[in-house]
Amino acid sequence: MTAVLQNYAMGQWTPGSGKESEMVDAVTGDLICMAYSGGLDFNAMLEYARAKGNRALRKMTFQERGRMLKALALHLQTKKEDFYKLSYRTGATRADSWVDIEGGIGNLFAYASLRKQFPDKPYFVEDEPIGLSKGGTFMGHHILVPKEGVAVHINAYNFPVWGMLEKIAVNLLAGMPAIVKPAPITAFLTEAVVREIIASNILPEGALQLVTGTGEGILDHVTYQDVVTFTGSAHTGRLLKAHPRLIQEAVPFTMEADSLNSSVLGEDAVPGTPEFDLFIKEIRKEITSKAGQKCTAIRRAIVPEKLVEDVQIALGKELSKTAIGDPQAEGVRMGALVGREQLKKLREQVKELARQTPIVYGDLNQVNLIGADQEKGAFISPIVMLNPEPFRYTNTHEVEAFGPVATIMPYRHLDEAIALTKLGKGSLVASIATADPTIAQEFAIGAATHHGRILVLDNACAKESTGHGSPMPMLTHGGPGRAGGGEEMGGVRGVKHFMQRTAIQGSPSMITAITGVYQQGARQIEKDVHPFRKHFEELEISETWVTHRHTVTEADITNFANVSGDHFYAHVDATSLEGTLFTGRVAHGYYILSKAAGMFVDPKKGPVLLNYGLENCRFTKPVYPGMTIGVKLTVKEKVAQEKRSEEDVAKGIVKWLVDVTDETGDTVAIATIMTMVKKLEQA
Repeated sequence: MTAVLQNYAMGQWTPGSGKESEMVDAVTGDLICMAYSGGLDFNAMLEYARAKGNRALRKMTFQERGRMLKALALHLQTKKEDFYKLSYRTGATRADSWVDIEGGIGNLFAYASLRKQFPDKPYFVEDEPIGLSKGGTFMGHHILVPKEGVAVHINAYNFPVWGMLEKIAVNLLAGMPAIVKPAPITAFLTEAVVREIIASNILPEGALQLVTGTGEGILDHVTYQDVVTFTGSAHTGRLLKAHPRLIQEAVPFTMEADSLNSSVLGEDAVPGTPEFDLFIKEIRKEITSKAGQKCTAIRRAIVPEKLVEDVQIALGKELSKTAIGDPQAEGVRMGALVGREQLKKLREQVKELARQTPIVYGDLNQVNLIGADQEKGAFISPIVMLNPEPFRYTNTHEVEAFGPVATIMPYRHLDEAIALTKLGKGSLVASIATADPTIAQEFAIGAATHHGRILVLDNACAKESTGHGSPMPMLTHGGPGRAGGGEEMGGVRGVKHFMQRTAIQGSPSMITAITGVYQQGARQIEKDVHPFRKHFEELEISETWVTHRHTVTEADITNFANVSGDHFYAHVDATSLEGTLFTGRVAHGYYILSKAAGMFVDPKKGPVLLNYGLENCRFTKPVYPGMTIGVKLTVKEKVAQEKRSEEDVAKGIVKWLVDVTDETGDTVAIATIMTMVKKLEQA
């Protein structure tokens, strides 16, 4: 019996109904499974996700969500070989599948680790507080809370695993559930991964649902609390972006579209240089990786006009080494397109381009294969075209042949190369191979307005560079114009896309209560027990210890200069102060901070395990001999840490506001220090 692809809706696996379609093996043309495009109640699915998944995720802290992602990544790693077996049927080689499968799992790991940049709370306090009054009794801040809706992800066919995991990693860390709709042609691989995710029971109920059919009508029910993302063709993306429901509800919409990405060969990168060789290898890799079916693939190779022939010959030699055929056959470096329908479309696109720009390498109709039949599989030769007049023949900058196709074009000077990259009207990525920092800077600054990412490739980074076509989890992925105008991933930036930013105003004490972070000017709590004698759980936000006071002497300054080796003139030479900001020998800022530590530290062994670091330190007023300083040490914020093993000590990081004042009450130095503090409960 032929397998039927399933949807996962409202906690149940269901085959759907309605129009029937076939999913076939890209290599052999054999039937894999049947799929049905209808039969789902999208409104009910969205409501289920909001009521179940959203409610559960919103209650979790960033730390809990991050650990959830880590557990999910570890689980999927144990199943990856099953995914590889299915991935071959999409036409992908082992190397292609590694990017899709383990790259996707890597995104889960990356966003699991990102939890360390967020508090142990369900919400996020953003940036610095803002004073709104002279007396300091009225202030503002910004908080971000998870939206109360669903992330609807409409994905492309070329990365059925990475495309899903790179997106849900972000929305799950933010605290939103997702409904994923992969492109039907490779949805059988996405379904296999979702089955493992659901079977693991790691995610809360309603956190993830799957639509394997066309998903027609799903956007009819989204609201302003939802977020819609799209990856695919620019044409389809524009149609979705104009959906009446998205406009009516002002639904956030992020689009990442295929674009005519370019790579530039620097004028210094002549044959014989490492950068020339790197350029050729990068072009070859981007043409053949995933059979060129990447939204980030290089479509336009822009080279100095005197090097066009050299590039054409060198690239042809590299491509001729590329074995094509069954992805599981030994030695094969390039597999098939995802299907024969895509092959037909690609041939039409290349023929349209060839009216202006001739094919100089490859054949649209013939390809030598290993272990495969050209009449059954979706195979094509790598194609290189030449555009001798790229400012005249503009189809190169407008028509994207989504496959193993790239066009070489000349430039006369760097400004012209930059202008050519911009003719793509917005791209996900551009790269330049150069060893000249001046060229790199001029290109990056000049081309940045039209690109979401720019890679500078030289011999210094070549061994570790992830390459032109590899978006990284902590960097934004997206681009302006044709590329969709959106951003995905990007670390903390990406998480914020699924949260509502709200400005809050009030007194420092009220803002402290809302944020869980002490704000200067808020009510302080003084207690008899030194805070260094307390465990992590026992410390309260706003708890303050007021120290004894110390009068600074010239001997203090001289001794610190000798101990530290800091003999800056303002500290040690009273005769050199004419024309400076100082009226006499001034104490070192670091002496003030060091003395403050000596005044607030409780020296006995206790719950404080170590000093973890210092941040946001400022010296705000000179301290001269004879001035008297005191310290207020306040619990500013607490961040719990997870145990790395059963033997590890249960602990957390406490951030302390150190406010050093003089005898007039003015602040002379202020800093945030961090200590690692043992928990009372060690379980």
